Amino acid sequence: MLVIIDNGHGKETRGKCSPDGLHREWQWSREMARRIAGMLGGYGIESRLFVPEERDIPLAERCRRANKIAGERADAILISIHNNASGDGSRWLSASGWSAFVSHNASQNSRRLASLLTAEALDANLGGNRATPPCGYWSANLAICRDTRCPAVLTENMFQDCKSDVELISSEEGKNLIAAIHVNALLKYFNIKK
Repeated sequence: MLVIIDNGHGKETRGKCSPDGLHREWQWSREMARRIAGMLGGYGIESRLFVPEERDIPLAERCRRANKIAGERADAILISIHNNASGDGSRWLSASGWSAFVSHNASQNSRRLASLLTAEALDANLGGNRATPPCGYWSANLAICRDTRCPAVLTENMFQDCKSDVELISSEEGKNLIAAIHVNALLKYFNIKK
């Protein structure tokens, strides 16, 4: 079992912060990637963080790295960790909640993992105020999911332009909750008992 973890954007990517500038997606996603990797290790699941740089790495390069790591392994999956936003980052808005995305060409395994992730988020009462599709995930033309050779899901972990969401994901309790959502879903995906 191999979980390839993409920690999203780099520090110079515009608009990837809270309106007050205190929450920065690139820092948060890297911290979450490390937490998730550490927790997975406790269950004997190998994980790889493939974007160690703080700067933004182009999508084509991130996909190339992920595909190289996955190689021919049938047990490799990819999760890309992000925060959502409903505006341009200049003001606080009201959209809130957690969501998962797969590509339009997603495999059945990608869709199954996305559904498991969403179920965990909903069980944790992180659905927010936007409707979740009945299948449990959104489908979009996302390169990190579309152009990787293994099952891939992108998670949008709350809205960085919603004050209550940022308060949650900035807290230790919120960080542990988000990490647990990912880990619990992955344990179910790999059929590993807690």
